[in-house]
Amino acid sequence: MSKESTSGNPLFPIFLKLDKLETLIVGGGNVGLEKLEALLKNDRNANVTMVAPFFKDQVLALAAELPNICLKKRKYKNSDLKKVDIAILATDQPLLHEKITKKAKKRHVLLNVADTPHLCDFYLGSTVKKGNLKIGISTNGQSPTFAKRFRELLEEELPEDIDELLANLKVFRDKLKGDFAHKVKSLNELTATLK
Repeated sequence: MSKESTSGNPLFPIFLKLDKLETLIVGGGNVGLEKLEALLKNDRNANVTMVAPFFKDQVLALAAELPNICLKKRKYKNSDLKKVDIAILATDQPLLHEKITKKAKKRHVLLNVADTPHLCDFYLGSTVKKGNLKIGISTNGQSPTFAKRFRELLEEELPEDIDELLANLKVFRDKLKGDFAHKVKSLNELTATLK
């Protein structure tokens, strides 16, 4: 393995189908709202259950609008982790976060704990979305501000009609004949002018 592949940001980027997973958010305040909005920005059909004794009005409004958002107005219970794939902890209670982390690990639930990187299995990075094109940005926690600014730059620079280009490339790709190497060469030749 080359040195380059072992240095720098070790995070593995993946794109999850949030409508096929069950996500739990513990917390209904500002941070809970921020995490909910981040999920919904990527998929309005994300299945999200939120547990908290209090919910901000914006959370209540989103839940009223979207049937895939379930609110449980009460304190967290260990049973809330049943049938959950992802948990996001967004309260101001570090001891509760540590307790939930232990339970989540036993159940193999992927975990994000707001402002506590050492408890996280994953981070919610910045994303740029233009039609079917989605770009994830991570600074491995070094500078969320840079990730935000870079996202804004890409959102400004990428054309709104990028889906037309992607659709045309798919048609071209679907018509290609030959082995994998030939297809890659043909697509590289076609897209060489995109530099």
